[in-house]
Amino acid sequence: MLTVLQFQNNARRDNLSGFWSSVYGTRHAILLVGSFFENVPTHLYEKRQLAPNEPEANTVLHFQPNPPEPMIVACLWSHWTGSGERDLDSFAAVTDEPPAEIAETGHQRCIISLREENVAGWLNPLPLDKTRLEQILTDRQVPYYEHRIAA
Repeated sequence: MLTVLQFQNNARRDNLSGFWSSVYGTRHAILLVGSFFENVPTHLYEKRQLAPNEPEANTVLHFQPNPPEPMIVACLWSHWTGSGERDLDSFAAVTDEPPAEIAETGHQRCIISLREENVAGWLNPLPLDKTRLEQILTDRQVPYYEHRIAA
């Protein structure tokens, strides 16, 4: 069975000590995925400037690692509460600068796929310091990503 999840949020690695500081180092999760989709501005995908008065449009690209294997995506989660407001459960994939083949499509971010040997450390971050967590995010799987335009 194919399940498609749509993320509205990503946790930019360069902002983990900013906006995400209250959950980075305490509330970690993982997500296993075989591929992912990204919206890319069409003109960037086509490697051209927008024409005068041309509205910006998106092209949806489907990225898949080659060789195909599940990716262990580093994630953060939180439970937000506000006085008189509905509770909000938040879940975000950690992203970083893209590898060259993704950047060439015009997309500027890529999910971080953890190495299997780092999963326990990522999921149990409390005994670890931020330096070790950064090492886990740096020591990641970096497959070659093939892409196609999604139907």
